[in-house]
Amino acid sequence: MREGAATPPGEPPARGRTTRRWPVLAAALLATALVLVLLGRFSLTPGLDDLFGEETRDRSGPALLKSVQEMHRYEGAAGNFQIVVDLEKDARLLPDAIRGTRTLYVASGTVGAYVDLGKIGEGSITVDEKRTSATLRLPHARLAAPALDPEKSYAVSKQRGLLDRLGDLFSDNPADERAVHALAAQRIGEAARESDLGPRAEKNTTAMLEGMLRALGFRHVTVHYV
Repeated sequence: MREGAATPPGEPPARGRTTRRWPVLAAALLATALVLVLLGRFSLTPGLDDLFGEETRDRSGPALLKSVQEMHRYEGAAGNFQIVVDLEKDARLLPDAIRGTRTLYVASGTVGAYVDLGKIGEGSITVDEKRTSATLRLPHARLAAPALDPEKSYAVSKQRGLLDRLGDLFSDNPADERAVHALAAQRIGEAARESDLGPRAEKNTTAMLEGMLRALGFRHVTVHYV
């Protein structure tokens, strides 16, 4: 078109047509990206997971020592436990394919058994006049809280309904496993209470105290747990 020529009647300027196309093009690109993400999320199209894969960068700062707590306990025994957790959550009036989760999780953890030596008070230790015999009265061994090992614990399978999968897309913590971890710790704690960790801890604590006191010159050492 020659310079100064008028735009034909009824035809919008070329710059106006280009400006109106951008919102339509942006909406189309956004819709396409959303569809691809959903397909990859639900594993409907193989290969999309690699295309939209996540890259992990650790930008954590150094650990800071907040406090120091003196420990007056002797851990005489520790048990390693493994349990398979099968946790299922269903929704009323809805099939599992729509709403519901089921997680099969192998959990490994450790439970320590200790004797609290900080509770020894006056009268807990009796020594004869010749300082050759000593009698100690200690509290019974207790079990520490279960500590799960993340390197040896893993999910075998996860089944989630459609609504749960959609919820994971907008969640800060998708596929939350806190309920599974809590149940695993509870089951490991129950197994530890049924084991012989307590008596083992008391036996090993007695052996430790006998060796220490005999090195100090005591010939007879007796330990009672009350």
